[in-house]
Amino acid sequence: MGAYTKAVSHLSSEEVMERIKSTRGFRNIQKWLVIWNAIVDPRPAVEIANHTGMAKQTVHNIISEYNRKGPQVMERPGRGGRRKAYLGWEEEEQILKGFEDMAITGQVATANDVKRALEEYIGHEVHKSTVYRIMKKHGWRKVVPRPSHVAKDKEKQDDFKKNSPRK
Repeated sequence: MGAYTKAVSHLSSEEVMERIKSTRGFRNIQKWLVIWNAIVDPRPAVEIANHTGMAKQTVHNIISEYNRKGPQVMERPGRGGRRKAYLGWEEEEQILKGFEDMAITGQVATANDVKRALEEYIGHEVHKSTVYRIMKKHGWRKVVPRPSHVAKDKEKQDDFKKNSPRK
């Protein structure tokens, strides 16, 4: 077998077990289990991987990072989420609220107006697709009056014009 995979004792096995119990999310618990196995029963990474249901290289990566940087490495945000947004949800909502108030009074709110307001708030230019995504995310949609009714019949209109009495 290969060399034993050991974890540096940043935390005791009891503290690691407490972290396992208090951690949410399957993937995060699995990482703490790798650390716990390496502290309590050091053995080759292949065995720890088989025991925890992870790949051998993942076990090496977790133990290596834990040994170098300590337990704070394990408490990163999970996968996904909004990490590259210009503004938070509440800030976006606040900007759009001003346009909602305008629309209630009968004024028209356009995407260009929203874009200008966003750029002023953020301090730099944003692409128009960003504006449309923000608007869609907050339940806004493009509402414009139709140029003509959807159920119109051109023949009936012409017939009405020909046969209607003159005033």
